[in-house]
Amino acid sequence: MNNTRRHLIAALGATALSALSFTAAAQEKPLEWVLGYAAGGGSDIVARTVAEQMGKTLNRTIVVNNKPGAATNIAADYVAKSRDIGNVMLTADFATLAANPSLFAKLSYDAEKDFKPVGMLARFPLLLVIAPNVPVQNWKEFVAWAQKQPEGVNYASAGVGSPHHLAGELLREKSGLKLVHVPYRGAAPAVQDLLGGQVSMGLIDTASVQQYVGNGKLRALGVASPARLKTLPDVPTLAEQGLKDFEAYAWQGLVVPAGTPNDFVAKLSQSLQAALNSAPVKERFQTLGLEALPGTPEQMAAYAKSERARWGTLIRANNIKLD
Repeated sequence: MNNTRRHLIAALGATALSALSFTAAAQEKPLEWVLGYAAGGGSDIVARTVAEQMGKTLNRTIVVNNKPGAATNIAADYVAKSRDIGNVMLTADFATLAANPSLFAKLSYDAEKDFKPVGMLARFPLLLVIAPNVPVQNWKEFVAWAQKQPEGVNYASAGVGSPHHLAGELLREKSGLKLVHVPYRGAAPAVQDLLGGQVSMGLIDTASVQQYVGNGKLRALGVASPARLKTLPDVPTLAEQGLKDFEAYAWQGLVVPAGTPNDFVAKLSQSLQAALNSAPVKERFQTLGLEALPGTPEQMAAYAKSERARWGTLIRANNIKLD
């Protein structure tokens, strides 16, 4: 056996041993699922619901670690800098991957380079909902009413730079209406003030408002999606009511640190797809009005890139900043 063959066999052996040791080490610890939002909200429910099913196919315990704050940047920085490869992953959403690179002058992580996509989790459709004291029944009537308000119409969001806020800015651009942003510290307090009539409207995710639309406490004028929702079939889309070129979602995907081996990413992706297609996850998502998005890591990367370009243009055009 010549030296070249000896070196090749040794290298292949070392690679195999390295892969085995990585797998063994990964299996010894719980898999940490980091989330940039507090426990109890829609994002937390999604992570815990999917984690339960993924844990079964991976044969590993998955622990959700809530690290809220700074528009998901605390959680994103934690995972981007983690060296615990094979044991940590992150819910990376609209804020982390699409909005924050334009909202912040400087980030401690690179949305494109510091993570490897595993796959999309879900899209949260947005509903245009109005307070009980707004005397309209549909989009056409809302436009006529809004045009008569001398100070404009205030709209609630979950915070500056949130999907609700940016969708409101897009609505203002597309409709020509005078809309005044009222940011809150999360969707829950925004919805409470909508219920009380302190604010007139909002583009709010289904997970936060579907129950109130269902029981008649809030009126949904339209869906910001191209098709009606199965859970609210009587609510028309804004497009079918004449508002063209308007579409907005909140969305989430799953990522791992950039140094994670591709074979492990593939294994996680397979487990994720199985979880999203499982009956428990489908049922839970339906109650929240969410759309599961099974797909490949490459599809997630392409979607995040397109969303980053789309919303970055809007953010810069309106000079929206978070620092």
